[in-house]
Amino acid sequence: MDLLHSQLVALQQKLSFVATDPIDWKFYVQAFSWGVTLFESYLLLRQYPLYSKTSPPEVLADHFDAEAFTKSQNYGKDKAKFSLITGLLKQALDSAMLHYGLYAFAWDIGGRTIAYFGYGSEYEILQSLAFAIVLFVISSIPSIPLSAYQTFVLEEKHGFNKTTPTLFVTDLLKSWAIGFVIGMPFLAAFLYVFGWAGDRFVPWLMAFLLAFQIIMVIIYPTVIQPLFNKLSPLKEGELRTRTESLATKLKFPLKHLYEIDGSKRSSHSNAYFFGLPWSKHIVIFDTLIKESKPDEVEAVLAHELGHWYHMHPTKLLCVSQVHIFTILAMFPAFLHAPQFLRAFDFSQAVSVRPPTIVAFLLFQMILSPLEAVIGIALNFLSRQFEWEADRFACEIQDRLSAPEMKDMGERLSRALITLHVKNLSTLWVDWLYSAYHHSHPTLTERLKALQAYQSKRDGAAKKEL
Repeated sequence: MDLLHSQLVALQQKLSFVATDPIDWKFYVQAFSWGVTLFESYLLLRQYPLYSKTSPPEVLADHFDAEAFTKSQNYGKDKAKFSLITGLLKQALDSAMLHYGLYAFAWDIGGRTIAYFGYGSEYEILQSLAFAIVLFVISSIPSIPLSAYQTFVLEEKHGFNKTTPTLFVTDLLKSWAIGFVIGMPFLAAFLYVFGWAGDRFVPWLMAFLLAFQIIMVIIYPTVIQPLFNKLSPLKEGELRTRTESLATKLKFPLKHLYEIDGSKRSSHSNAYFFGLPWSKHIVIFDTLIKESKPDEVEAVLAHELGHWYHMHPTKLLCVSQVHIFTILAMFPAFLHAPQFLRAFDFSQAVSVRPPTIVAFLLFQMILSPLEAVIGIALNFLSRQFEWEADRFACEIQDRLSAPEMKDMGERLSRALITLHVKNLSTLWVDWLYSAYHHSHPTLTERLKALQAYQSKRDGAAKKEL
């Protein structure tokens, strides 16, 4: 622990310029955030012309008729327009909040709020909670009409929306309530650990955040998700038999197998698993069950279990811990820099003793270009994991000595095509747009890879003969 602390102190010394050099941090945040937004807009403009293509990629020509392809192109075009407008609008609002000192205003309102109840500025955690609520309200107001438009106009236009106005409002209120019930204690505990640990907060906060992640893995499916969707045990039948048999052969610790009523809100499809290492749960969307054959759904689940087999969630968790450590290690240099807060219109009295939540929020804004680069790297890693899981599904017959699964790759290909047809997923994708936005390879890339895996395996089998 002492060695770690000494290394962190050395890092703070290298970042001492934050507290001494006259830097216009507000200008840099404005420039960074606009730079990221304009880059994302540029990517959308690169992608947009591809929605004017009149035929699918050659590898998909036999799987998409003209009507399905046209619907997919129109859906992608409308989503791109919406993303471009909302991205610029949200950035303009964020920029205005910075320019007009709304963060300093929110901190002042938080202080007045707790003062009304007899608490002074020495109660930093209480004022931080009030500050967070004020910011949440300010940022939520413009997002509501955008979310309503996306649900009731864009998704409705293309036949995906199943959400009623009542359900929309109910979901909104539920999400706010959950954010308050979970977010406020989390923020209070985060700030308490930070204050308690002093300048040695990094390992303690990392331990706290890891514990919180584990707790959320437990309570999300059992407490939070049932508030929005109904999870029912998958009915007896071919799909349940196939899934339980596959899990048993792979020694996957399956505890529950659920069907979720995803069709309650949308006609999009998916399947996933969650849980602790010794107790896993598989969830299959009712839309996927309706639109795909049992053997195709089994192939989708074989892919998902490939993630488990290769420990992809654990690997991503480890990467995220390194990411969090890096952020926390650099943060003290900004926390102990009064002029950093002064650049964002905070008073001298507040800046002399910077509130942790304010300094951390502004510090996150400074990191926006770095986070964009890290996002590209994480997408690259995620795509490697997706290919590895696809390959696992193709080779599962060899792992389990199960010749009846020799066509698993073909089944997975059919399932992926069905998912893309039903979800009206984009077929033509610009490579740079995909690298920035997509955590999964495109359908064309996945089908080509699946064919290559199968061909390689078939070639190896012939050599053995």
